[in-house]
Amino acid sequence: MIAVIGAGLMGAATAWQLARRGHEVTLIEAYDIGHKHGSSHGSSRIFRRAYNDPFYVRLTGQAHEQWRELEEDGSTPLLRTTGGLDMGEERDPKAIAELLAAAGVPHELLRPETAAERWPHIRVTGPVLYHPDAGVVDADETVAVCVRRAIEHGAEALIGTRVTGIDVQEGEKVLLRTDDGHEIVADTVVIAAGAWLPELELPVPLPPLRVTQQQVFHFRQRDLSVRWPTLVWDETLHLYGLPSGSDGGPLPAMKLAEHDRGTPTTARTRDRVVDPSSRQRVSGFVRDRLPGLDPDPVAEATCLYTTTPDDDFILDRHGPFVIVSPCSGHGAKFAPLIGALAADLATGRADPHPRFRMDRAG
Repeated sequence: MIAVIGAGLMGAATAWQLARRGHEVTLIEAYDIGHKHGSSHGSSRIFRRAYNDPFYVRLTGQAHEQWRELEEDGSTPLLRTTGGLDMGEERDPKAIAELLAAAGVPHELLRPETAAERWPHIRVTGPVLYHPDAGVVDADETVAVCVRRAIEHGAEALIGTRVTGIDVQEGEKVLLRTDDGHEIVADTVVIAAGAWLPELELPVPLPPLRVTQQQVFHFRQRDLSVRWPTLVWDETLHLYGLPSGSDGGPLPAMKLAEHDRGTPTTARTRDRVVDPSSRQRVSGFVRDRLPGLDPDPVAEATCLYTTTPDDDFILDRHGPFVIVSPCSGHGAKFAPLIGALAADLATGRADPHPRFRMDRAG
């Protein structure tokens, strides 16, 4: 039996992948499905192919295939294509365009005046990379579909149940104790605990992990008929933007946030208070560079990042444990693929990729 601890995006996707392959699975989640205590809630996450690393460009293509498989299996649309823009002095759109060309990913490298004509609601000052395959993933719906389909494929789900003890027994079976008195014996345990991972007492040598509280802001569109692309903008501020979905309220809005400048915290001690300096910076950016948006946010929220020193993920096996932490603020787009890779590790079908090993250099 394979136990999966954590039913956020990665744990839910892993349980779905394992269950649909016919494995005996128990999914354990400390809160309700779709809770807002971690990193997997909300109606909008960016899906994009534009990375300045060919390794991740390749993974995004594999992830896209897995999203379509999940949508078909769950009979639910999850990934909405909007197209995406990358720009800013520190973003180097030309270098990313070369990587996309090498991978056969459709894209256009646009002069600023051409981009300004196409997107007059965005104040463009430099070259822009456009790639049409970018889009928006509904995180809440993804978690719900993965859990539902995992159960329908035969998985057991213990919801509102917290793991309080993890003991390796003879023969490397693992005994899990829970706060409601359950004792679960598993052959393999997949730990997808998100920001709680650094706090767990595990017989596994974890690399350094930094947990930060981030904030996101939603800005109303001035013209409700405009279809906005996703945005990645690296200049003085390192920002991302995407259509808000239901998180921004009943009218069309854009979600914007700083990718960096989070406040160090832990999953248990976060205060959920939005940093007013971040609100001021992001609103100022909207006022200066996104004239198609009202610069006063209509909604805001906090979430958690869990970050590795090199921003690569953790996806590794140590004895009977599979550690799953696709994190560092860019993992959500890979969720169904991560589920497949974690399922491969849990069942012995594959070895960890060197870049995702816990003992990698750096």
